[in-house]
Parts: sequence; structure tokens; C-alpha cells
Amino acid sequence: MRNSHILAVSLFFCLISSSLAQTFIHPSKDPNNWQPIFEDQFVGASLETRNWVTCHWWNWDGKGCTILTNNELEWYLPENVTVRGGNLILTAEKEKTPGINGRTFDYRSGMVSSGRMGNLGVPTKFAFQYGYVEMRAQIPIGKGLWPAFWLLPVTNKPLPEIDVMEVLGDNPNTVYTNFQHGTSPTDKRTIGSSWRSPKPLEGWHTYAVNWQPDAITWYIDGVERFRMTQSELVPNEPMHLVINLAVGGDWAGAPDESTPFPSSFLIDYVKVWQHK
Repeated sequence: MRNSHILAVSLFFCLISSSLAQTFIHPSKDPNNWQPIFEDQFVGASLETRNWVTCHWWNWDGKGCTILTNNELEWYLPENVTVRGGNLILTAEKEKTPGINGRTFDYRSGMVSSGRMGNLGVPTKFAFQYGYVEMRAQIPIGKGLWPAFWLLPVTNKPLPEIDVMEVLGDNPNTVYTNFQHGTSPTDKRTIGSSWRSPKPLEGWHTYAVNWQPDAITWYIDGVERFRMTQSELVPNEPMHLVINLAVGGDWAGAPDESTPFPSSFLIDYVKVWQHK
């Protein structure tokens, strides 16, 4: 997820699918070339702990966490992560919640990661290097809500970062697709784009990235929306998955009286394929 200074104009080194995209066969329809390596369809009544933890490894107090550098307003707690009706549900609530360093947060919310909570001695739940990752999800709508799906290195470094999707709840027609890189969080650079839907993305949609050594390609509902072809910048290290529902922050802005609480980010499935 981005920090506020990422709002600078993105560098657009991409091929737009409407004019230049190559024919792409979805991995599920091309078993001769792709093999599934990860799948969670969120069946049952609880989170599959073999696949997920419920916090980042940073700004973590042993139970909850947040992203302080974004000035987000939520404290993530495992209680705000539920599985019901075949969906992973990340719920944001307006409730004062004690967090790190004696600070009280005005909101609580949920997130999951296939990485780790803690130092490098703690095993990662799931990571991969190169592949096609897809999530089917339903976003919440409301000012200050910030659902996202992204990839981070297993080395507990903040960069590079592949943002499969980000949406601002008060602009639910637009999906942001970005790659972030740099030497440190204070030297973060973004190559990215945004895609605007003719109507709000309220229902179920798929968000995917095809990460290969020479390019990263983003898909929404199976259609290519953005491609980064600077192969020298493409990550060549294992990365893990993060799904979260942030509240507020420098980019999203604070909720207002129109924002509905509780609000939930619903995920139907997460799947990853790799080339055979």
C-alpha cells in the first residue's frame, strides 16, 4: 500500500490492453502450461491458519498492528477477520481501540497476510516467485475506506511491492494498479496506472497479476488493464500475499458522517498458479 508521497505522478511504462495486449489464456483453462500452487476458497467457519496470519510483522504488539507511516486510523485485530458463507470477511468498525505505544485508534479493522508476524525466524505461511495470482472480491463503499490486495518480499523489507488492486471507498469506480520500488520507504517510486469502470465496483469482481521475470501484467475481470515491461525492475525474490481493509490514512482521507460502519471487504477466493 502506498504512502502519501506516492501521490506524485506515476511513471507510465506500460502497454494498454485495449490496443496492444497479447492474447492471454487464463491459467485455469491452460493446465498444460500452468499448475495451481495455492488456493483458499474460505470454506468452513474459521480462517485457515496454515495459509494466513492476521497482522503485518511491523507495528505489531503481539496481537494487533497498523501502518503508522501511512497515518492510518485503524488498528488491525484478529477479531475483525471472519470466515462465513464461503467468504473471508474483513470488517472495519468505528470503535476506539488501544494499540501500539499507548495510542488509541478511532477504528478497528481486519487484514490477513500469508507472510509472518515477527522476525525472520518465524516461518512464512506461503510465498512464491513468479506466477499468476487472482482474488475474487467485493469491495466496501464509503469515504475513508481503503481495501487493497498486494505482494511484499518475504525478507521483511517494505520494497519492492506489487499492488494487485487498491480502491478508495469514495471513488468506487476506480481501481489503482501499481508497482513500487526504491531504496527505502522515504525513497519510494511508483510505476502504475488506474482503470475506471463505467459503474461502481460494488459486486463481485476478479483482480489479478501475472508476475513474470520480464513483465508484470494486471487484470480486472480477466481483461488486461496495465502492463509494466521494465524487466530490470521486476522483483526476482519470493513474495507473500496481503489483503486488508484500511481506514483513513494520508491517501484515503478520514471517514465522515456518510461512511457506513461496520463495513466489510469480502473475498471469495485467492488462487495462485505457476508455469510448469
